[in-house]
Amino acid sequence: MKKFSSLLLMLILLGSGACENLFYESEKQNNNADNFDVLWQAMKDRYALFEYKKINWDSIQTVYRPLALQAKNDQELYDVMAEMLNTLKDGHTNLRTPFDISRYLPYLEAPANYNFDLLERNYLGDYRITGFLLNQEIDGVGYIHYRSFATPILQSELDFVAERFKGLPGVIIDIRNNEGGNPENGLKIAARLIDERTKIYSFKTKNGPGPDDYSEEKDIYLDPNEVNPHFEGRIVVLTNRKVYSAGSYFSAYIKGIPGAILMGDDTGGGCGVPAGYDLPNGWYFNYSSTIGYTVDGLNFEGGVPVDIPVEMTEADIAAGRDPILERAIEYIKTGK
Repeated sequence: MKKFSSLLLMLILLGSGACENLFYESEKQNNNADNFDVLWQAMKDRYALFEYKKINWDSIQTVYRPLALQAKNDQELYDVMAEMLNTLKDGHTNLRTPFDISRYLPYLEAPANYNFDLLERNYLGDYRITGFLLNQEIDGVGYIHYRSFATPILQSELDFVAERFKGLPGVIIDIRNNEGGNPENGLKIAARLIDERTKIYSFKTKNGPGPDDYSEEKDIYLDPNEVNPHFEGRIVVLTNRKVYSAGSYFSAYIKGIPGAILMGDDTGGGCGVPAGYDLPNGWYFNYSSTIGYTVDGLNFEGGVPVDIPVEMTEADIAAGRDPILERAIEYIKTGK
């Protein structure tokens, strides 16, 4: 029986439709042709973003199948199939083997717009480490640095930080370089930013082999945390292109939350919830099975756009400045 992999908590968030069974001939053998064909066909049937990426998957087969048949060993076969998947430029689509995992990194050609050493030396002072939330009051404004959605957040930790910043004009939530993890952590933070039930994004799932086989688009709403203290004042979330997956989802939530904005650089994207499938040789692959939309209808596979773009140049770094953080402080204090 074929084995599927997924980001479990992402599927809890989005619903169970992203991990449906794929049926292919049981007599497929462990050879180059069958391994390639299972990979290519499964992607053709269930990958959700061909139209968005303007990819003709049939033409991709024409290029890569002959190369796969010519591969002389596992490493060469892996290289061909990994290169094929990377034509999609999708960080949630990868081939996993005992010796390597293919990957696409959307941030490599973008400016970093981030330097933690500079933050720590010149802005954070004697900051507190509350669970995985680094927090400090900087120039009269609350500041939280959350470095990975893979690290858990407890409600008691959010209680402490929210109480610490009570009475301040606003809070900066810095998720730059946060490559994703568990979206439930983002929901815990977002529930402290709203006062009523709020639509935070929508999605649809590729649910059949045809090019138009998608579920109906489903709106996702978040209820406020009515028990624990909320973050007060203006909210600014700092992002850059290395913010991905659950980081992009959190950024998408912010688009639906009144009084909260994004600042810095657009996120790296990653709106497709990954599902997975085994190959005859025991390797397996992930693929994006859904399309995510911000509240204004934007497919954010390519990134969630910021409300106020700010760059951090090499000259800024040399001068010990983080203009993205400084601009966020200015916005919270003035509203401009």
